[in-house]
Amino acid sequence: GSGDYDNYKEPCYRQENADFNRIFLPTIYSIIFLTGIVGNLLVIIVMGYQKKLRSMTDKYRLHLSVADLLFVLTLPFWAVDAAVSWCFGIFLCKAIHVIYTVNLYGSVLILAFISLDRYLAIVHATNSQRPRKLLAEKVVYVGVWLPAVLLTIPDLIFAETSQLDERYICERFYPHDTWLISFRFQHIVVGLILPGLIILTCYCIIISKLSHSKGHQKRKALKTTVILILAFFACWLPYYIGISIDTFILLGVIKQGCAFQNTVHKWVSITEALAFFHCCLNPILYAFLGAKFKTSAQNALTSVSRGSSLKILSKGKRAGHSSVSTESESSSFHSS
Repeated sequence: GSGDYDNYKEPCYRQENADFNRIFLPTIYSIIFLTGIVGNLLVIIVMGYQKKLRSMTDKYRLHLSVADLLFVLTLPFWAVDAAVSWCFGIFLCKAIHVIYTVNLYGSVLILAFISLDRYLAIVHATNSQRPRKLLAEKVVYVGVWLPAVLLTIPDLIFAETSQLDERYICERFYPHDTWLISFRFQHIVVGLILPGLIILTCYCIIISKLSHSKGHQKRKALKTTVILILAFFACWLPYYIGISIDTFILLGVIKQGCAFQNTVHKWVSITEALAFFHCCLNPILYAFLGAKFKTSAQNALTSVSRGSSLKILSKGKRAGHSSVSTESESSSFHSS
């Protein structure tokens, strides 16, 4: 998917890895695409219909769902690439890599911001409203989207299409292994270590704070917090272990045969595809766990269907009572 390393330049690259990817990747991408589209669209619709009721965390959820929705829309391209060949040209090759990078760093950094928000809300509850609002409405653009966009520069430079035997591939082609190793370390630091440390630090302090509190709501918040930590690392840690081992192979620190290298490459392909499930898990973990979201979802969907019905009625009555029909539709919409 990501083309983070160029298998095709590896002397140990074998056909069975390509054959495995041709079946496994399109299957996983299709599942993620379907579930990710439904889940993230629902979150965006719900957040759009409850503008006045949005909490700070809701604002981050909206950012997260937009990033995830944008990413899942690229998965059909990756699926065709894995199953057949890259047949979409160089422009889309660069565009798909850019979207991949924006989502990769953007979604992880948003999780870090959510952790900071929850830390402020729980640990510094009395005087946290102003800094939380500043983080959610201003700093998030500088701390999440700006770095994510800047980190796409290598994609714009190095993502290319190339012919290999009878098929075309869309990968990042670096001039030397040194470039690949440098960007790999950047990937690990910005994509896992930095946000991981922020998330772990915030939630360790939160857990410590909540463990000294009593009551059902506090225990429920503690349980949800642990689920969030486990989900984050369950999605991404196996993939980052794989690319870390592959980086040590490139550096010559780990010296094994071709069989081991091909096993690592297969591990990276599998774990990267499974890590993409974070696009489906985020709506569940950050929205569907809450009873408030379920109620809001029902209200939003009711409003959508009611709005559609009123539009149909207004078309039928437009000949004689157009002004009354429009007024009725407008008042009904705003009251819902």
